[in-house]
Amino acid sequence: MHARPFIDSLDFASNGQQISGVVPVAALSRLADVLSDSAGELSYTVRGALDKHSVPKLLLSLNGGCHLICQRCMQSMDYQIRVSTSVMLRDQATLDLLDEAEVEEEYESILAEVNLDVWNLLEDEIILSLAFAPKHDVGMCKAAEEVKPQVDESHPFAVLAKLKS
Repeated sequence: MHARPFIDSLDFASNGQQISGVVPVAALSRLADVLSDSAGELSYTVRGALDKHSVPKLLLSLNGGCHLICQRCMQSMDYQIRVSTSVMLRDQATLDLLDEAEVEEEYESILAEVNLDVWNLLEDEIILSLAFAPKHDVGMCKAAEEVKPQVDESHPFAVLAKLKS
């Protein structure tokens, strides 16, 4: 059984703390729609830091694998997750100002929370990193093997194609 970690995000970042662990894919319920099964585990590291302007941030690193549904053949496919990103911690007023000004930031910003659910944060980053329509690599998908190009005999130029050869 894995304990779900919660952190005080501002204190965590300000003090440069770090946690590492393993999250079972089955515990990430929002991924269920794209998974073919709930097998797999992901190792993670979350490290707190301050940027050059003393803005608190979290550095996230995720590695592991899961089984997604190929959108071409609708069969299970192995998918490697490798995420390395930073998120800035902001208060609600700053986030509102950024939204109103429509400023593009270098890093993603999230609301600083006293009781931040680390697994929810990791799940957000996994969802953002997934391909929109995951597919097997070329030559690995069963659906691609079954579809073969056919010459359409009813095409008006089909007769000319036969004369050419």
